[in-house]
Amino acid sequence: MEQWRKNLIVLWFGQFLVMAGMTMIIPFMPLYLQYDLGMTDTEQVALWAGIIFAGNFVTAFIFQPIWGKYADRYGRKLMIIRSGFGMAIVIFLMGFATAPWHLLVLRLLNGTISGFNPASIALISATTPKDKIGFAMGSVQSGAIAGTILGPLIGGVLADMVGFRPIFYLTGALLLAATLLALFVVKEDFDRKQAANSKSESVIDGLKELSRIPQLLALFGVTLLIQFANMSPMSLIPLFVQELHHSATNIAFWAGFVGSATGLSNLIASPVLGRLSDRIGAERILAVSLLGAALAFIPQAYAGTVGQLLIARFGLGLFLGGLIPTVNTLIRKYTPDGMESRAYSFNSSTLALGNMIAPIAGGAVSGSIGIRGLFLISSVLMLLNGVWVWYTLLRGKRHLQQPKKQPENNQSRGS
Repeated sequence: MEQWRKNLIVLWFGQFLVMAGMTMIIPFMPLYLQYDLGMTDTEQVALWAGIIFAGNFVTAFIFQPIWGKYADRYGRKLMIIRSGFGMAIVIFLMGFATAPWHLLVLRLLNGTISGFNPASIALISATTPKDKIGFAMGSVQSGAIAGTILGPLIGGVLADMVGFRPIFYLTGALLLAATLLALFVVKEDFDRKQAANSKSESVIDGLKELSRIPQLLALFGVTLLIQFANMSPMSLIPLFVQELHHSATNIAFWAGFVGSATGLSNLIASPVLGRLSDRIGAERILAVSLLGAALAFIPQAYAGTVGQLLIARFGLGLFLGGLIPTVNTLIRKYTPDGMESRAYSFNSSTLALGNMIAPIAGGAVSGSIGIRGLFLISSVLMLLNGVWVWYTLLRGKRHLQQPKKQPENNQSRGS
């Protein structure tokens, strides 16, 4: 097997485990605080659960660009190993927490040492043949997205089977195994001497340099809006499922099933759309996927049964599979050599920012417009994203492809 394929397979599992480990606590965190940590005030439980969940993304937003700088200087594989071992230890320790602040500190630490995902994407982009880059990006990103969406379902199922604390031990052990696999299987041809001799820039200077490239700024903005549109209704879907189900039984199962449908279709679509982007261009796939996602949010707003919602969420996942992977492909296309990890880290920071603000904004707005209104807002945001992509990427690409008119040569015309 070619080395780039080995890298892709190993890092797919790593991406899946990292994102699943970060999100699988969603279904049982309030219960963990109540039954294992002894909290009795329901308002305090809700407050601590929200703070603990957001803590990871707050520090990740701050530190991702810093680790990206070191990845460009010392190698992406080194950052993958550093982050993988660190997060495996931190997640394992969460199972020993005896107070809410223990969990908060560990989640903050987990976000601080994170960087597995952007380093993995940068390594894949650097080691994959150019004609396979779309397929590789779609594949590796499908692992991260599937982990994000399936994590809560896995966490809910495991909580019923083995209890709360063993989930942290199991997740830490699996992440440790994935990191060891990356240590011995993943290979990167990285010239540290050349990187050390290159110009050293601070994180702020790196951001300034990348911000001079309008396509990259547009892609960072697209990433933020995609994440905001996708995540703002997520925390309210269990309540919507309860409303549609008309029963108090099996609500958690159906809520998890609805969420996992999006992850399943995303998992299927990402490699297919990635391969297609290698043929017709990532810009076109991104624009079509944004339009499709905008349309897929509409039937969710008008769903009358859980089955209808399930089908609509499955359809949404087919188009989500063409969003973040094509953004990553285009980031590699427009990023100067030697700054790939920093570019992916800044993009990862925008993802973390979307994860932070989307649930808060969604919860605040839903009080006046309901979750059905949130689905329609998400549709509009995706549509605006599509217009932005056309204006900043597709329109500019067509302009560059137009043949330039050659000035007439007076001398040749006179002769």
